[in-house]
Amino acid sequence: MPSEFSCPSSLPGEATSPWLATTDDAGCESLEEHVQVDVAVVGGGIAGLSSARALRDRGKSVAVVERDRLAAGVTGKTTAKVTSQHGLIYDHLRREFGRREARRYAEVNQEAIEEIAGRIGEWGEDDEYAYGFERRPAYVYSDDRDEIEREVDAAKAAGLPASFVTSVPPFERAACAVRFDDQACFHPRTYLLALAAELAAESGTRIYEHTRVTDVKPGEPCRLETADGRVTADSVVLATGFPILDRAGYFARMHPKRSYVLGMRIEGEPPEGMYYSPGDPYRSVRTHRDEDGTLLLVGGENHKTGQGGETAERYRRLEKWARERFPVESIDYHWSTQDYVPADEVPFIGRVGPGATNVYVATGFRGWGMTTGVAAGSLLADAIAGAENPALELFDPLRFTPKTSAPKTLTENADSASQFATDWLRTLLASDLEAIDRGDGTVVREGAKPVALSRDDDGELHATSAVCTHMGCLVEWNDAECSWDCPCHGSRFSPDGAVLEGPAVEDLPRRESRE
Repeated sequence: MPSEFSCPSSLPGEATSPWLATTDDAGCESLEEHVQVDVAVVGGGIAGLSSARALRDRGKSVAVVERDRLAAGVTGKTTAKVTSQHGLIYDHLRREFGRREARRYAEVNQEAIEEIAGRIGEWGEDDEYAYGFERRPAYVYSDDRDEIEREVDAAKAAGLPASFVTSVPPFERAACAVRFDDQACFHPRTYLLALAAELAAESGTRIYEHTRVTDVKPGEPCRLETADGRVTADSVVLATGFPILDRAGYFARMHPKRSYVLGMRIEGEPPEGMYYSPGDPYRSVRTHRDEDGTLLLVGGENHKTGQGGETAERYRRLEKWARERFPVESIDYHWSTQDYVPADEVPFIGRVGPGATNVYVATGFRGWGMTTGVAAGSLLADAIAGAENPALELFDPLRFTPKTSAPKTLTENADSASQFATDWLRTLLASDLEAIDRGDGTVVREGAKPVALSRDDDGELHATSAVCTHMGCLVEWNDAECSWDCPCHGSRFSPDGAVLEGPAVEDLPRRESRE
């Protein structure tokens, strides 16, 4: 286990999301035995637990294996909009995939909203804040009237409750927006912990936390290998940010992005809807009611993982933007998250790739996993049960979309290759050791080896290999989260080398370093 790293921070607010700050852990045990089930699910976020629920509804026995804690990864760090409005997606889908596929995308995401609403309604709860579920209108706003009009037309044609509006948002000027009625937001962790408790109470379902899957062996049956146990299953669902079994070149067909969120209290009435401004960087605004009043969640400042420069500065820019538009009283939380973006902008849901017919994947949600992750559960359950579902064709991980994806794929892979070569060259030419302040990290050369050095708030120096264990890129220091981030495919590591997220499954080896 990594030693505790004291990460200094001048950033305002607690370094966590309100979802994680206001919930207890599920308290599930780690896997220390050999378990045999119909389906093994890797990942305990919204896609994994939704898949487990859908599979149990179809009579399958299930084991869920989570590396960390349930709903504490991407799901615990979302802005938690429950919407079928995923930026300006429907005009893109209609142009690149056709009207029928745009409608299918709309249908599965609208159904996901109602699935969450229906389940919360069935559970019932006296505490109005328990799941934080509220119906809200959702807006994408822009100064480009033509693109908004095209999006409204495409969304309406897909059967969505879309309309063209002006004078939106109330907190800054924009020419127009597309509005979706009857969308929603919620508290994702209370929802998923309740779902996990419901599953755990059923015979035929096992849930394990703090269990890292180190290998997936396809076959009949499939096997999951962990440090202390094994799962044998007829089928496997990989519901992780990046699939740990890559049989279809996912590393080359999607890229990781990080984005940032501030949770703040403001004076006066908060905005009534959920708002999104596309672009680079994008902006996201929505409110969450809790026992202390109303939190305003402001997100954005996205960048490719490991290529964000001083990430703490991203928070400062986001704070400046918010203070220019809202009467901010306090900033209670700050946090960041990571998503994967497919080159053709459609998630990968289905069989993972050649030679692994019994292994399935759900990934590439582009930041909209609260609905598409739920939809993935139903889609994968249908695929595993052999039920026909036409929407699986759209999300097929083996789809061939060169017209849509080729330009972005070439650009992103050229960027990864350039980053790989530049970082290695810079390190080989670097001095052997540099002075490192508290809270800082740098990659240096010790002999012929690149070493990742960081110093915690107590002055202790931490040293690991700087070579990502996924595909050999050199990691970069993330000064806001005090982590080592891979700029090629998004693996992230603690200062002592432990895997935090991404495609890597092996830790960075420790290194000895002289002061």
